[in-house]
Amino acid sequence: MDSELLFYGLLAITGLVAGVINTLAGGGSNLTVPALLLLGLPADTANATNRVGVILQCLVGARGFRKAGHLPLDDAGWILGLNMLGGLAGALLASFMPNMYLKPVMLGTMTLMALIILLRPNVIAPPPGTPAKKVQRHPGSWVALLLAGVYGGFVQAGVGFILLGTLAGVLRYDLLRANALKLLCTIFFTAVALGVFIWRGQVAWAPGLILAAGTMTGAQLGVRWALRIQQSTLKWFLFAMTVVACGAALAF
Repeated sequence: MDSELLFYGLLAITGLVAGVINTLAGGGSNLTVPALLLLGLPADTANATNRVGVILQCLVGARGFRKAGHLPLDDAGWILGLNMLGGLAGALLASFMPNMYLKPVMLGTMTLMALIILLRPNVIAPPPGTPAKKVQRHPGSWVALLLAGVYGGFVQAGVGFILLGTLAGVLRYDLLRANALKLLCTIFFTAVALGVFIWRGQVAWAPGLILAAGTMTGAQLGVRWALRIQQSTLKWFLFAMTVVACGAALAF
């Protein structure tokens, strides 16, 4: 009993750290999924249970950005619709297929993201004053948003990097607004994915809600810090988290 309480306490702390990381950049699920695995959950249950913390954390984070006036909603219908379609496809794949098949894709995607930030930083961090592009006028973004949803529905870890690559790199939102939109996107495609996992009976609610308590607190802290730091600092934090996420994915 004491060891179980200790594990749950560590799970909440891990959730707090992951909530900060996910709000500022991405890759927090590379901490939370292994923590759930250490509790003895099977891989598919850990993948599903992790979504409880993710969706509640993103609700808190998106609300914080919206209150601060940094959540653009004028093109949200297109962005969310494409993400949700992809999320449904990805969740169905995850529910019926082993996660091991996506690990090489995850590593390749995050490595590419780290190289882009390092070698072509203006791609992921548009210069101040760059106007955002409309989804309906740029069909190339449709594919990127769909694939981000598929990836996020399949396995959460690293999807924040893919979303930021699409929102900042393709649609040219600055990193602050891209982070806010990233959280909003994650709410919607994670809701679709979570619905599939609940239908399949793959969610462990007790550890999921304990994890969520930590991630929600972390999201509140993450929003405060995101509003205070400069975009250049956020860019290099994103790079660091991408590298760390690659290492964590290799380890697990």
